[in-house]
Formats: sequence, structure tokens, C-alpha cells
Amino acid sequence: MSELISTIATGVWTPVLFLLILGGLFFFIYSRFIQYKYFTHAISILRGKFNNPNDPGQINAYEALSTALASTVGMGNIAGVAAAISLGGPGALFWMWVTAFVGMSTNFFTSTLSVMYRGKDSAGVIQGGPMYVIREALGKRYYPLAVLFCLCAMIGCLPIFQANQLTQVIIDIGISSEQVRNATFTIGNFEVSTPKFIIGTVLMIISAIVILGGIQRIGKWAGKMVPLMIVIYFGSVMTILLINMGQVPHYLWMVITDAFAANHYHGSPALGGVVGGLIVAGVRRASFSNEAGIGTAPMALGASKSTEPIREGLVSMMSPAIDTLVVCTLTALAILVTGVWQTSGANGVTLTATAFENSLGSTGHFLLLICAFFFAITSLFSYSYYGNKAMSFLAGVKAGKYYDYFYLITIVLGAILSMTDVMNIIDVAYALMAFPTMISGFILAPKVLAESRSYFSRMKAEGKL
Repeated sequence: MSELISTIATGVWTPVLFLLILGGLFFFIYSRFIQYKYFTHAISILRGKFNNPNDPGQINAYEALSTALASTVGMGNIAGVAAAISLGGPGALFWMWVTAFVGMSTNFFTSTLSVMYRGKDSAGVIQGGPMYVIREALGKRYYPLAVLFCLCAMIGCLPIFQANQLTQVIIDIGISSEQVRNATFTIGNFEVSTPKFIIGTVLMIISAIVILGGIQRIGKWAGKMVPLMIVIYFGSVMTILLINMGQVPHYLWMVITDAFAANHYHGSPALGGVVGGLIVAGVRRASFSNEAGIGTAPMALGASKSTEPIREGLVSMMSPAIDTLVVCTLTALAILVTGVWQTSGANGVTLTATAFENSLGSTGHFLLLICAFFFAITSLFSYSYYGNKAMSFLAGVKAGKYYDYFYLITIVLGAILSMTDVMNIIDVAYALMAFPTMISGFILAPKVLAESRSYFSRMKAEGKL
């Protein structure tokens, strides 16, 4: 069964690879790089310079970006990057960079559309996201794409990966007794790990306190926790890099050279060879981490209090930059410069933990545990919003509450499942979410370009640029 799921995941991701990379390049060139010219303006928006509490929406731009980052800056940055390095070696990071760079353009277009074409849910509340863009802007002909997006979002946004990897890091770092680690009990014909079940249950309870409060509570918690967790992680990894400073230039160069040689790729060939396999591995992990082109960021930014869609597009483009170009790069370099990617047989979060221990000793384990907890728990909060929103679109707001309960139960299931199966299931759903998001973005790209020209002209005339 595991092999079948893996084969399906690889097969689905081959066309999605071209869709995300070539689609991102299209948005990048089509916009004439306009979004990059106004990066400082995006920071001003994020700082609240243009906030108006009376604008339609539910949360401000900072809370919306924090919600998006809460899902993107998660265990994918710790475990997903480690998995990519284990499979593809240093070159995998290069293709993650490429995906993030073009993904900034993708997020600009898709999140702008999410505010341009907002709709109302069954309770009359204004909502945004690819499904609303399709319904409001493209009509009945394309409505099946909206349905496909929502069905895949309800699976792809389940918390099984985050719960799985956080549970693993807690066991690896926090439980020293082999007897406790290996304790099990039986449910029917299934043998279940006792510590994993207990940890999963505790995570479910913590998540329920925030999730059942809706997007306002999620946004407030994300706004408080995301900056803290990024600062702690940044400081920890920078310490590792300073300790191993002599290795940093060597591995930065290897990231580039190995991207086209694939000397350290251990997976199956794709796109005609091992380099193709390496590209697929890098893009898959980057897309899982920063979610550019997948459609989750537009759902978060679609809830922003704003009457200017371009502002939310500019804010959204910062998400792949922070997630992949900064956080994922730090993780990858920590794994590379410490040498554990070659000397350790570990994978996922365990490999990252080994890198931290290698340079920082027991303190490294403690710091990674703190970071992993923050990364995972904020993702658990934000992903629930995406799945709830998808369910609410298809079956009404009341049905969205039932999704929340189902979501909370899957936190426990994720804690006890195998990592490989978990990652492949999420990969398939994520890949399918990209099709409705990108197709609607291509069709409506001229609308975004026209809106951006109007916005920047007005801002210049008003002296706000």
C-alpha cells in the first residue's frame, strides 16, 4: 500500500512541477517584476500603515500573513527540508530556492485575486480563496474546479504531518527511557504506541482551545507566536553556522553545483534522469513548505480587512521569501555544515535534531524541541481554518464546525501513523489543489495587472510611494 501511495504521489507531482515552476515564471515575467519593485511598500502595509478597521474582512494584514506563515513556517521547515536533503543531497536546496523565487510572483497574483473576487459564505460573511475566485469571477463553467480545490484542501490541510513530526521530536528529545518509548497498547488488531497516543491527545486538546474560537482567535495567536518562533530558530541556527563557519562557503557552492549534477540523489529518476528526480524532490518539499501556488495563502489573505487587493498580494509574496529563502535555507545549511546528512542514517526531524546536537550539545536538543513545538502548534491552528473554509464553501458554515471536530481527531491519528505514508498522502492532495489555483490565476492574470497599474498610479499621485 505504501508503495502504491508513493507511486501516485510521484506521478501526480510530475505535471504539477511544470505547472508551479513555469506558471511562476509566467507570473514573474508577465508582471514585469512589478511586485519586487515595491517590497518596502509591502513592509509598510504589514506594519499597519494603511490599516482601516472599518474595511471589510475579519483580520488585519499582519494577522493574515501570520496565519499564512503559521502554516508555511512549520514542521516542513524542520522535517521536510531534512527529508529533501536526505533524498537529494545539497542540490535539493537550489530547486527549493527556485520554487520560492517564482512562488513570490504566484502568491502576488493568487492572493490579489482572493481579495478582488471575494464572496459570501452561507452565514453572509465575506470570504476569499481560490474557490471563491472561481465562483465569483469564472462562473458555472469552472465551478467543478472550485469543488476539486475544496475536496483536496480538506485532505491536504489535515494536521497529520505536523502532529506526526512534533510527536517524533518530543519522543526523540524528551523521553530518554527506552521502556517508555517502546510502550504499546492494543486497539482491536492494531498495536498503538502509548507515548505517541498520549502526546497526540494533548496536542488535540491544546489545538481545540484555539481552533474552536475561529479565525479571529487563530489570527491573534499566530500574530503573537510566529515572530517569537522565527527569532528563536534564527538565533539557534545562526549559532550553528558560526560554529561551522569554515564549511558554509563550501556547501553554498555545492548547493549550486550539485543541483545540476545530482551526485547525492538517492531516489528514483524522473523527467528523464536523476537530475529530474532531484528537481521533483526539491519542488515537492518547497511547495509543501511555502505553499506558493497551492492556494492556502490566498485563503488567509482573503480574510484581510482591506479594500485594496494589491496590498494583500504584496503582503502575500513575502511568505515564500520568509519561509523558504530564509527558514528552509537555515535548516538545510545546519544539516549540511555539521556533516550529519552523510554520517547519520536519520531522516526527517530526527536528522535536524542530530545537526543541532552535533554543534550545540544537549542545549541544541532543547532549543529544537521549543522551535518544533512552536512551528507545529501554530500550523495545527492555521491548517484547521483552511479545511474549515473549504468544507463551509461546499456544505455551509454549520458543516465547517463538524470538520473542526474531525480535524482534531486526526491530530491523534497523525501522531501514530508512519511519516512516509503521511507525507505522500498530503503531497497528492497538495498537488491537486494547485490545478484550480493556478488555472484561475492564469485566466484572470490580466485583471491583476490592470488592478496593480491602477493602485500604484493612485499611490504615487497621493504621495504614498
